[in-house]
Amino acid sequence: MSHASSSKVCKYDIFLSFRGEDMCRTFVSHLYKALEQRGIHTFKDDERLEAGKSISAELLKAIEDARFSVVIFSKSYASSRWCLEELAHIIKCKKELEQIVIPVFYDVSPSDVRHQNPPIAGSFSQHEVKYKDGMEKVQRWRDAFVEAGKISGYHLLNFKDETECIKKLVDDVFPKSLQIISPFPESLVGMKSQVEKVTSLLDMESNDVRSIGIWGMGGIGKTEIANVLHQKKI
Repeated sequence: MSHASSSKVCKYDIFLSFRGEDMCRTFVSHLYKALEQRGIHTFKDDERLEAGKSISAELLKAIEDARFSVVIFSKSYASSRWCLEELAHIIKCKKELEQIVIPVFYDVSPSDVRHQNPPIAGSFSQHEVKYKDGMEKVQRWRDAFVEAGKISGYHLLNFKDETECIKKLVDDVFPKSLQIISPFPESLVGMKSQVEKVTSLLDMESNDVRSIGIWGMGGIGKTEIANVLHQKKI
């Protein structure tokens, strides 16, 4: 995996990592809907790993193609080998591709994740028995947990309910996602810099109300630029 700057063009704004049995129909479903409503392109894998199968190359590529990874830690997250492989790859992308990792501590604390406290400890104990001939794999998973537990994120206990937590996360991510035109249309040859200039003028992190006009002679791409910005809900 080659090193890339945080300004690279990404296929997705966000990759969601979660334990499907815990979260798919509740918190994750509501978070995904809120992100998509704001025009934040999100990858959510609804197909869980079947017993005995390895994580797919396509899923690893989806992680690499995202600007952010949102990891939702639940009590049984560590029980899933699929989730552990996702997390290890996410931490690798954080180090090598400067991917931004955002942990959500749903029903565990940052300390629980960092130190693999119960109930996480029980999951790792089972993995150590199952993979006793491949302990380097389990250690890689443990290291990923330690790293993720050190990252500032969103602890559900600090919010009055799930809705408030989701709103805060989406509001924080939204202006950052606008810094990426993803994917940038191939038809706009030589015009990416112009789109970036308009985006910078909008200064979405500011509380000011702004109106930007795109002016020029016909046929120079004004409408195309406006369409790209509209697709990002700017």
